[in-house]
Amino acid sequence: MPPVLILLPPSETKTGGGTGAPLDLTTLSLPALSDTRRRIADAVVAVSGDDEAGRQALGLSPGQDDELARNRALWSAPTRPALERYTGILYEALDVPSMTKAQRAKADARLAIGSALFGVVRATDRIPAYRLSASSKLPGLRTLAAEWKPALTGALADVDSGLVVDLRSGGYAALGRVEGAVTATVVTERVDGTRSVVSHFNKHHKGLLARALVATRAEPTDARAVARVAEKAGLRVEFSSDREVTIVTEG
Repeated sequence: MPPVLILLPPSETKTGGGTGAPLDLTTLSLPALSDTRRRIADAVVAVSGDDEAGRQALGLSPGQDDELARNRALWSAPTRPALERYTGILYEALDVPSMTKAQRAKADARLAIGSALFGVVRATDRIPAYRLSASSKLPGLRTLAAEWKPALTGALADVDSGLVVDLRSGGYAALGRVEGAVTATVVTERVDGTRSVVSHFNKHHKGLLARALVATRAEPTDARAVARVAEKAGLRVEFSSDREVTIVTEG
């Protein structure tokens, strides 16, 4: 049975540097996305060559011009595996550095990351540092959702995987949805029993769920199995529907 595929959201913050050769789109997973990747990458490099236009397109302040410099070097900068490139709350909870060799091998096989620049990359795909979000508007292109949706939806449908657990945020899921994927919602339960969807701890708990799905020896095939894996890892998870599990935190 093909392994479960876990789709993670990207992060705005990324580790710099790397030891890999410069970006080569032909080496990335999902080669059907190459044309769209190149079109968007060229637009990112072009707009980042003008500080003011780059800040406006990417939603940056003058103090973030280092991000524009990263984009200008997109085709020449060193690369590193995508799983080591992204940082932030979710990736801190995923805690790749603490994984055993066996867990890291499973992470490489089971994890993929949504990207406004690359659509989706697998954990081992080597990419440079860059700055682009799903809400960015690049001159000369349609919205990124419009650019990505046809190609990415088709490419994800062709991936040879078992269950897909889609932990991407709404903006990134909209770039290319996966029919039949299981999603996760994080809610806070108050003392009086009322609940609300949370944002502050959302990424943290999705990172913990992703780690549980990487560490397990099981290959979940449905939402109930995902919930069982999470519960064994110490999370409070409820089966909400055939396509959704709910992670409950205390507030």
